Amino acid sequence: MTERRIVDVSALRIAYRVDGGPDTPPMVLLHGLTSDGSSWNSVLPAFSAHWRVYVPDLRGHGETTWPGEYAFGLMKDDLLGFLDRLDLERAVLVGHSMGGVAAYLLAQEHPGRVAALVLEETPPPVPHRRTVPERPPGPLSYDWAVRPAVVGQVNSPDPAWWEQLEAIKSPTLVIGGGPASPFDQDAIAAMADRIPGARMVSIPVGHGVHKEDPTEFVAAVTGFLADAFPGRRNVPSAS
Repeated sequence: MTERRIVDVSALRIAYRVDGGPDTPPMVLLHGLTSDGSSWNSVLPAFSAHWRVYVPDLRGHGETTWPGEYAFGLMKDDLLGFLDRLDLERAVLVGHSMGGVAAYLLAQEHPGRVAALVLEETPPPVPHRRTVPERPPGPLSYDWAVRPAVVGQVNSPDPAWWEQLEAIKSPTLVIGGGPASPFDQDAIAAMADRIPGARMVSIPVGHGVHKEDPTEFVAAVTGFLADAFPGRRNVPSAS
């Protein structure tokens, strides 16, 4: 049964859900920009059948603190603090878009903390030309200040992030969304090529792969993890 919890990480109160058996290996699902942990609802039951799944709202989103200061480096630090507070020594990290950047930054700096890495439609650390739309009227489920901050870093990423992709040691799956994606799929493939031993798959449904085709997304992730941990009985095959 899914439980809703709060954990204090530095100055943040991070809201998260947890599901799955307490004796199964940990997995953390990291959502994209303007979303929150509920974006994983369609795939959570499949994953929690075999993993202890943690689904936080990232800073400035959902029920987590909206501190007004946003950067990928801060989100990476939040993620490390989250793992520390929950005593998760090593976890599978599954990140969509913005969440994937936080995940690969953590994998670069703390490779021992990441058992496996899944990057779904994660913008590669090369210059982009994303625009910030006009703020929609009315209340939002996220702090609007997140959007220009994140888009600014997507457009002008730290060049070191690209160089340090080679420092990622964990088994890695990179998932692209095909021609309908807003991100250059060749650049995503080049990112995968730079991560040692990474596997690249395309599920051509656009940016929100796990929402648009949850069945194929789950099959890709579980197949990858079954290959990454062949001796682990509670990691399913892709069948």
